[in-house]
Amino acid sequence: MAHPIGNQALLTNRWVLWALFWSNALGTIYGYYWYKEQLIYTWMDLPKWQIVFVPDSPTASLFFTISLLFLLFPPKGTSVVLLAFRGIIEALAVVTSIKYGIWACVMIFSATYQGQDMLWQDWMLISSHLAMAIEALLYAKWFRYGAISIMVAATWTWLNDAVDYMFGVFPSLSQVLMDDLTAICIFTFILTGLSVAAARLAIMEKQTSLKIVRWF
Repeated sequence: MAHPIGNQALLTNRWVLWALFWSNALGTIYGYYWYKEQLIYTWMDLPKWQIVFVPDSPTASLFFTISLLFLLFPPKGTSVVLLAFRGIIEALAVVTSIKYGIWACVMIFSATYQGQDMLWQDWMLISSHLAMAIEALLYAKWFRYGAISIMVAATWTWLNDAVDYMFGVFPSLSQVLMDDLTAICIFTFILTGLSVAAARLAIMEKQTSLKIVRWF
């Protein structure tokens, strides 16, 4: 069995962090491309303010990509603005990566259960989204977000849920799932709450052991 210290040294190795940074950065770019048609439709035919709520998973991976930069290049200084910005980005990275990582997998398997054929693209999406959730849980202990940042992340993610299902800009779903939209909406809101709780628990152990309280 690998020693915990060895695991920590591996996860914080700069080569590993750079590999994760580039894989997440490229995945973010591809994710926004994946949403291309929905983004164009939203921009052309719906109120333009809604466009920011359309690309859920790539925005989550964007938050995580930026968070990796904070680990690679820790900011120097104690600027409250910088600390708040970092905390909010890192909290959003953990909450949204867990949430959308699990959500996408559940939607794909639910569609398959109802008769949708499983394609190779589905397996690619499952592996990439599952990786999002896992890496967020693994790296949360090295992030520096606090209670206020968690509240901001929770508010933003629940707002995203509300806009998605009130205005119909949720991620594209298999046709076999469209008659389950109410259940999916409820599941999505609950999953956000569970993701917020997971993000909070992931950082609490470290803060308790160090006897510190971080608000941002």
